[in-house]
Amino acid sequence: MYNLYQSDPQGVYYSIVLENVRSTKQPEENVLIDILEVRGIKGVFLANQKIDGKVMTLITYNKGRDWEPLAPPTTEMNGKPVSCKQPDCHLHLHLRWADNPYVSGTVHTKDSAPGLIMGAGNLGSQLVEYKEEMYITSDCGKTWRQVFEEEHHILYLDHGGVIVAIKDTSIPLKILKFSTDEGRTWSIHNFTSTSVFVDGLLSEPGDETLVMTVFGHISYRSDWELVKVDFRQSFPRQCTEADYDSWKLTDLQGEKCIMGQERMYRRRKESSFCIKGKSYTSALTAKPCQCTEKDFACDYGFERAPSLRLEGDRCYPDFWHDPDAPPENCHLGHSYKSSTGYRKVITNVCEGGLNKEQSAKQHSCPLLPPRGLQLGIKGQMLAVAPGDDITFIVHQEQGDTTSTRYQVDLIDGVRAIYENLTVTDEPIQHRYEKPGVYRVNVKAENSAGHDQATLYIQICMTCLSPRQPKLSLENSLITRFSEEGEVPVTVQASNGRSMVQDSKIIIVYDHFQIIPLSFSRNLDRFNPNIPEWRQDVGQVVTKILAKLTGVPQDSLVTMVKPGLPTTADLYVLPQESTPVKRSQVLSENNVSFIVRGGLRVLVTLADSDREHELQNCDRKNNKNHGSLLRPEESSLTHPWLRFRKLPGRNVYAQMHNEKEQEMTSPVNHSDDTQNIIQGEEFIDDDLDSQTLGNAGGRSKFSYPRLTSHY
Repeated sequence: MYNLYQSDPQGVYYSIVLENVRSTKQPEENVLIDILEVRGIKGVFLANQKIDGKVMTLITYNKGRDWEPLAPPTTEMNGKPVSCKQPDCHLHLHLRWADNPYVSGTVHTKDSAPGLIMGAGNLGSQLVEYKEEMYITSDCGKTWRQVFEEEHHILYLDHGGVIVAIKDTSIPLKILKFSTDEGRTWSIHNFTSTSVFVDGLLSEPGDETLVMTVFGHISYRSDWELVKVDFRQSFPRQCTEADYDSWKLTDLQGEKCIMGQERMYRRRKESSFCIKGKSYTSALTAKPCQCTEKDFACDYGFERAPSLRLEGDRCYPDFWHDPDAPPENCHLGHSYKSSTGYRKVITNVCEGGLNKEQSAKQHSCPLLPPRGLQLGIKGQMLAVAPGDDITFIVHQEQGDTTSTRYQVDLIDGVRAIYENLTVTDEPIQHRYEKPGVYRVNVKAENSAGHDQATLYIQICMTCLSPRQPKLSLENSLITRFSEEGEVPVTVQASNGRSMVQDSKIIIVYDHFQIIPLSFSRNLDRFNPNIPEWRQDVGQVVTKILAKLTGVPQDSLVTMVKPGLPTTADLYVLPQESTPVKRSQVLSENNVSFIVRGGLRVLVTLADSDREHELQNCDRKNNKNHGSLLRPEESSLTHPWLRFRKLPGRNVYAQMHNEKEQEMTSPVNHSDDTQNIIQGEEFIDDDLDSQTLGNAGGRSKFSYPRLTSHY
């Protein structure tokens, strides 16, 4: 299943419009999504959604803002009333593309025949794979009729004035069916005297054509047989204006204003037997409507609350989204508007009336600290010969660049300061004359904050014999930090002249507090158990707690644990004031946040049986500082060593995307390595968490073994 998203007009920011859309696997690992745009009328889509194991067909008339199930026909093919009644029974359609490009898929629409949809499906509470009855609508999905009991290939001729249907079967055929009244009645035509296996249907160029070709073969060893079918002789004349009447486009609720306008279309009368021809146009009139609530969808970072009917169509901010936060391209001296939570549906043309975008707040762009600073070398070569020209690239993911100072230390006595980094990648040219390993540093700083990056480069004569490594991917490196502070750790892998590296910053504290937290169980329904989601929830909780307690946000770190039920640990880092008490952090039901369109989640202290886990870690009282624990282990008698993910760095992205069985854990050789996090758990949790360690503690770095596939 997949989720369907729609972007803003620039195609940058996406909002969800439909969840759990079914997909099907095709040959060669291709995946097709059950979503179909109805051609001829803009804004209309069909989709198959899978909920609780049941697949249902939904239709939208406003580009995904609202979805509704299809109404069943009122009568059967023989004219008897159907037993299928809403809301327990609906029409469902297969939305498959045809493997053969010369036949229609299971649903057929055409730009020159607006409102005409013909598809294979069934009536019932869900879509059934083996049922492929044929249904047709001529008013864009509002009313349906059953026309066949088996699937047929469809071809529209003369702007839909003639509908041709040939049975989808593996046996040879000699007849086709056609209709001149939008599928209300059908005639049979023998297109050949000898039965053929039908391979495809083709029409001559032009929407107005009445000439088609059936091609196939008599036997599997014979050549192709092409049979031309010309319907022009069946019609005595060209249509005149008196041969047409009109119909208004409405949705299933009878709403006439769709995508901001009332639209009226021309159709041929049932009693008229004539050719529409080349000059025929289906659109008759289009009248703009005043804007209403229905013309606005939720903006980026907002979702509607379908479970809260009393709130109507209100859009709530997602828990990870701050509507007042400045955009990434917001520079000091400029201004920006925060979203009201709504934006007009794309290509909606309503005028006047309600404007839900109008009350957006105006803000001045603040000075943003630099974040995600990266230092690299053009060509990604970290080993070069003496005297070779080297181009260093400084890249900053987030933050202001015009008011930031960049200090570059090339280690061999050369230092440079850059002001106003106005381009994304600012090159720095240099050359080293003496062999050695140089640690190049760059620091970006403004009055709002700073960031730094480090790069190791090897200058050597041949660079063909890499140094003996201290670390392999099948082992771990154990070290000890003796002082508090930030400790940069860099891992570099080399192979001849090719090198890659990655860096982390470990923050070492002498002591800190750990307070276990729990959440109301309704959060478990929305927990996808991925590190990005856990990081977002942790940041939201940290922000709320900092606001309620007055504790600086930099002194709080909330780590949400993998698995269910959803739990977390709040780390209170050292500060000048007295330690934070549990009652200061959380009082009765005063900490909560909103998820998924208005659902409120409560944050509380964990159960009393975990009281002993609350600790004030101190070097004097703890002999096993800095040991790595598995994320799922409940014991918190030792603080966790954590890695802080640098903003903008996709750390170990390729490792994380490997299949789980292809990532094996390090070999445990001693007690020192028993608690090393294994495989995906290590990547999933620790690499995406904040850094916490203890002065004097022993720290372990482990790397999963990788397998490559070509």
